[in-house]
Amino acid sequence: MQPHIVCAPGEIIRDELDARGWTQARFAEILGRPHQVVNGILNGEREITPVTALQIAAALGTSAEMWIRMEAEYRLHLAEEMLVNGDAIAERARLAS
Repeated sequence: MQPHIVCAPGEIIRDELDARGWTQARFAEILGRPHQVVNGILNGEREITPVTALQIAAALGTSAEMWIRMEAEYRLHLAEEMLVNGDAIAERARLAS
């Protein structure tokens, strides 16, 4: 079984923009959002909200659910990397039961 690769949604959006020949500024215009917001999403610094997911989906011809799932998976992956004591928490919960 191959390992599951978690990709930042911004990376996928960048690929889509490149394929369409769109700049970040153009994409921001299309979405009706400030360039800083789009830049933050593309750099993984801002989360994709449900409203933004709907906007991205409309612009790229995808589903909002796809962007929400991808964002949640990416953020969970980041959290798991930061949670160094997850095993200790699970052990305390087991002992408390």
